[in-house]
Amino acid sequence: MPYPRLVLLSGWGIDCRIWQSLEAYWPHETEALPLDWPGYSGGDRDTPALPANATMAQLAESMATVLSHDTVWVGWSMGGLLATALLDYLPAPKGLILLGAGATFCADDGVTTAELKAFQRAFKRDPTAAWQHFLCWQAQGEPSPRQAYRQLQELLGDTPPADSTTLATGLQWLASIDNRPRLAAAPCPVVRLVGDHDPLISPAQRRISETLSGVGHCPMLSQPQPLAASIIRHATQMANVSTAVL
Repeated sequence: MPYPRLVLLSGWGIDCRIWQSLEAYWPHETEALPLDWPGYSGGDRDTPALPANATMAQLAESMATVLSHDTVWVGWSMGGLLATALLDYLPAPKGLILLGAGATFCADDGVTTAELKAFQRAFKRDPTAAWQHFLCWQAQGEPSPRQAYRQLQELLGDTPPADSTTLATGLQWLASIDNRPRLAAAPCPVVRLVGDHDPLISPAQRRISETLSGVGHCPMLSQPQPLAASIIRHATQMANVSTAVL
């Protein structure tokens, strides 16, 4: 039985340090590589920022050497949106696990377009204050929101792990990416994992996802062991299916 190789992709305003809590729970045979998006500074890899208003093609070019087709991509939040969008540009992986990510970020029954636009205006006025508010927002669905927020603060410090141009481009991607056609005809197996109290996921998206009990948008902080087990279970199935097809 082949063991999966994982690539872990983070969300908006948060770098690869968010995955540290899972390190103790991966099986010894599993290779899990946390990656930063261009312009983020949490890991060892040099990830120079893309220009303002960067395109998906530019993002794909910068990630092509690290997003291997023989891995399972695990995309959290914006990382899931971007990973899905990159299926149009890069060879398909063995599988795609979307964690706390729907086909779109905005939804009429979730985070609305008007709410995101208001956040973009707040970010333009004061990027650091808006980023800190977003961290607090993400923590709201966890069993102890204050503890989850403190964990985020301890991991990331007092300033964002990317510059304002990189973060502003990410907000544009959150507003514009629509992965419904890609997910309807995905070139690889796709699994959606969503916390049952995730404040950023709409009820409609939650109904078509596998729910993680008792957590919100940051299950790697509040329930790292069950999350790691769920990721491994799905990734192993994906790796086995891919091997059987060869």
